[in-house]
Amino acid sequence: TSPTTTAAPPMTPTKTTPPDMSHTPQTAPGPNQTPGPSYSEELHPELVNQGWRKFWSKREGRPYFWNKLTGESLWEPPMLNRGNQQFDPLTDPLGICHTGQNGPAPQQNNNALKRRASEDTQNHHQQGTGAPPPLKKYILPGPWDLEIPTNVVMYDRIPTMYPHPYPEVEAMRGVFALRLYKTYEDLCTKREAINPPCGSFNRWLMERKIIDRGCDPMLPSDCQPEISQQMYREIIRDIPIKIVKPKYTGDSRKQLSKYCDAAKKIVERTSASVESKKVVKWNAEETYEWLRKTVGASYEDFQDRLQHLRRQCEPHIIETVRNSVETLCFKIYSLSKQHVKAIRDRHSQILKESGIQELTQPLQPPLMRKVWCYPIQFAIPSPRMPQIDYNTDRDHMTIKYTHASIHGSDTHTINSSHLQKLEQLYRYNCFDDKKFDFFIGRVYCMLKRYSTFLCNVSPNQQEPELTQAALPAVVFECLHQHFGVTFECFASPLNCYFRQYCSAFGDTDSYFGSRGSFLEFKPVSGSFQVNPPYCEELIDATLQHIDRLLTDSTDPLSFIVFLQEWKDPPLQCLSKIEDSHFKRKQVVVMGMEHEYRHGLQHCIPRSDVNFKSIHGTMVVWLQNNAGFQRWGPTETRVDALLEAFRPGRERERDKVVPASTGTATASSPPEAPANSEPGSTTPKTPQQTPPV
Repeated sequence: TSPTTTAAPPMTPTKTTPPDMSHTPQTAPGPNQTPGPSYSEELHPELVNQGWRKFWSKREGRPYFWNKLTGESLWEPPMLNRGNQQFDPLTDPLGICHTGQNGPAPQQNNNALKRRASEDTQNHHQQGTGAPPPLKKYILPGPWDLEIPTNVVMYDRIPTMYPHPYPEVEAMRGVFALRLYKTYEDLCTKREAINPPCGSFNRWLMERKIIDRGCDPMLPSDCQPEISQQMYREIIRDIPIKIVKPKYTGDSRKQLSKYCDAAKKIVERTSASVESKKVVKWNAEETYEWLRKTVGASYEDFQDRLQHLRRQCEPHIIETVRNSVETLCFKIYSLSKQHVKAIRDRHSQILKESGIQELTQPLQPPLMRKVWCYPIQFAIPSPRMPQIDYNTDRDHMTIKYTHASIHGSDTHTINSSHLQKLEQLYRYNCFDDKKFDFFIGRVYCMLKRYSTFLCNVSPNQQEPELTQAALPAVVFECLHQHFGVTFECFASPLNCYFRQYCSAFGDTDSYFGSRGSFLEFKPVSGSFQVNPPYCEELIDATLQHIDRLLTDSTDPLSFIVFLQEWKDPPLQCLSKIEDSHFKRKQVVVMGMEHEYRHGLQHCIPRSDVNFKSIHGTMVVWLQNNAGFQRWGPTETRVDALLEAFRPGRERERDKVVPASTGTATASSPPEAPANSEPGSTTPKTPQQTPPV
């Protein structure tokens, strides 16, 4: 295989297509082929970082050099001082921070060269010179658009110190997390005589990770304070019983009677003071007397009586159970620390067995330079993946991992469309596995992590529906078209619309495009969609982080925040939005008049993916002056967004048959991961001119 497709001299660099990997081996030639003396020389690490690779030409019997980022090929080894390669292709793929004299050529000249190269290739093809036609670009069908380039610029950052995910470690973490949840459930039931508040364990994980400085990406191990106020508050709220809004008068009467019984049982504990016992028992007996004597009381009468009883008894009940609830919260945190230590020890042992040395000292921070946002990078290499079985059916894939440390086998299912989406994201964002050797193992680790995070709940439960819910695709299309949004601040590889996003787990999601946690992400320009899960501490930290970013940046910066209007209990942190001077507009989409996509859309039937939200959704535009000038919420743009929220718009969009274009569609599937050579990871040049 020759590195050039024309009759140009070997020393003349030309733009070519990538070499055929099936005919151009990367190993040394056979005994009948004598390589030149330069073939045994290794490429300089800087040249490797710039995208240069060495291949062997069977026809010419000598090596040549090909740049996977630019498509350029040379017979002679490339020089280190080549002008247009003096930047890091991973962290600064477009060279926007390079200020040297030999920096990248102006965009206009590059475009002219590309047009001339395209015309030359087309002419050669028409003249029958054997030049191959340009490859069609595969556009992946589905409720996403992975071809939208980013307009987000950030400061360069150091790689993560987390080790690469490993199936055995993920299975171990899943066992410990489920055991921790069962302990929490038993303590609530036996110690406090209540069921654990719905979703409180997941919100505890989210609240703890805001302040956690431990070594585990999910379980907390180094938090101050050690007692979670979120968990304490939710348990106290359900003591002595969980108060709900009854539908009928009879239900209201039963709830009042149950509250009296539960309150009396609590103050009968030895920890209750004499005053608390006296007040609670007297109010309970008075309520019993009122129930016996009152005939024909209305729904409002029972509700008013319950509110009066709570005002009288609640301070004494809280004083009685405070120490018990704090002990419960501390015990859950202490068990989590023990589990993290066991997980970390096993992970370190696996790395040691693989000959990988862990870093003991923190890495030096990089230079303060602006780059296009790129996925999380790892500071240490990845161990080889163990064997993971998988079975592909007509419309889904089943991934099964078996290990001696777990009982039976751990099985996860993902539908075919989302599996193809993960393959495409892997091509764009994974830099250390171009042959997809680790793809199935990393998909398993990611699926296992989210299953563990949701405590292995079933798809018909409400927690994944709320925690991992996503906006409909038509809303994202409107956000991109009218407000320039190209980035999601709270997403996952399974529910993201763009290929660039932040997620809860930067280690398992980095191979699929995650930029890490949003609270650690510091962009200086760009347009963002923000849809945090329901956790008051997380929402409060998010709003504070957005305010700091808008204050520190003078470049165009825009955040469109979507928050569900929770009435019980209301979010206290929403006052920060009302007081923010970056607030440009606020609208509310009424409940039952818009839809969301289910958090388990990757494994449930397609007919169950969209569901109507019973709560209203508040949409707030937070922008600095430059962001408001570029993406301000004009009346026309806001009306288009509200129209996109209308129920049924996504189904109407799916019914429209797209016109035939020159791009490949679903009828031309992508190549198999094992035999395909992923494309360049260099993002397209966005319309915004980045600062230098």
